[in-house]
Amino acid sequence: MNRKKFLSSFIAAATIMPILKSFGKSIESEPSSFKIPPYLNQGDWIGITSPAGFITTEQVQPSILQMQSWGFQIKIGETIGKRDFTYGGTDEERLKDFQTMLDDPNIKAIMCARGGYGFVRIIDQLDFSSFKKNPKWIIGFSDITVLHCHLAKNYGIASIHSKMCNSFPDDWTKAEPIQIETILSIKNALIGAPMGYSAPTNMNNKLGSVKGVLVGGNLSIIETLSGSDSDLDTKDKILFIEDTGEYLYSIDRMLWNLKRSGKLKNLKGLIIGGFKVKPDDTGQEFGKTIYEIVLEKVKNYNYPIAFDFPVGHQRNNFALKCGAKHSLRVTETGTTLQSL
Repeated sequence: MNRKKFLSSFIAAATIMPILKSFGKSIESEPSSFKIPPYLNQGDWIGITSPAGFITTEQVQPSILQMQSWGFQIKIGETIGKRDFTYGGTDEERLKDFQTMLDDPNIKAIMCARGGYGFVRIIDQLDFSSFKKNPKWIIGFSDITVLHCHLAKNYGIASIHSKMCNSFPDDWTKAEPIQIETILSIKNALIGAPMGYSAPTNMNNKLGSVKGVLVGGNLSIIETLSGSDSDLDTKDKILFIEDTGEYLYSIDRMLWNLKRSGKLKNLKGLIIGGFKVKPDDTGQEFGKTIYEIVLEKVKNYNYPIAFDFPVGHQRNNFALKCGAKHSLRVTETGTTLQSL
C-alpha cells in the first residue's frame, strides 16, 4: 500500500473510532443507578389501564373507591371494560391507552388493572421519551413483570411490584387483616413511607446481611425475556422471584436458564417468594422440592437466600419497589427486607 494513502486511512480511522465507540456505548450500556419517580401527594392523579388481561368496569370499582379514600384522583383508561378474547382490548387499543397514560403529565402513577398475558405484545411499540423526562410510578405484578424488567434494563427507573385492581376487597370492612395490610402497602409505596417486611425462619435459608438494589418479579416472565431488549440485569442486585401454576420440572428448567445465563452468579442476595406448584402428573413425579431445586442452582454462590417471602400470587403479596435500594438480613430468627 502507498505510504501516503496508508497514513491518510489510519488518520481517518483514528478519527472515527472514538465516535463509533461512543455510539456503541450509548446503545449498549445500562443505567448505573436507578431514578426514583416523585412520590404522590393528596390530589394527585392515578390512571388505571389494562395492558394485559381484560377486566370489567365493575371489578375495578373497589380499587377506585379505596384509592380515592387515600386522597387521590382516578382516571379510568379506555381499555377498562373492553375485551378482545383474553386481552383488555386489541393490541392497538391497549398500546394507545397505555401510551396516553405515559404521556399525560397530570397522571403521577399508573395502576395496571390486572395481569394475565399481553404486555410483551406491545412493549416494543411504546414510546418512553416523555416518561424518561418525567417518570411516574407504574404498579403491577405477574405479566407486568415485563414492564418492570424493561424499565430496569433500558431506563433505570424504579417501579412498584404489587397487587392490582382485581385484588382489592369488595368490602373493606369485611376484608381479612392480610388483605388490608397488603393493599395499604401500595399506598405506602406511592407516598414514600418507610417500608419493611419480615418472613419466618426457614431451615433452607442461607444466612447473611447485604444492601443492594431490588429487582425481580415473575420467574417465567424473567426467563422468557432472556436475550431480549427487556432482559433483566441482575449483577450486584437483590433478586426476588415468584410464580404460580407451574410444574416442578418447569421451575427447574427456568432456574437452569437463570443460572446458565449468569443471572444467579453475581447477586447480592436472593429472595424466593410464593410458588404455587402444579401437582405432578401420575407417574411423572419430579422428585425434588422447590427448596432443593433452588439450592441446587446456587450451591456454589455465597450470598444470603430467603425462602417463603410474602410476595407472589398469594394473599400476602406486599408492594416492593423495584429499582430502590434495600437492606436484606437473613438470620437464624427470620428474614427482614427494609427499603433504604
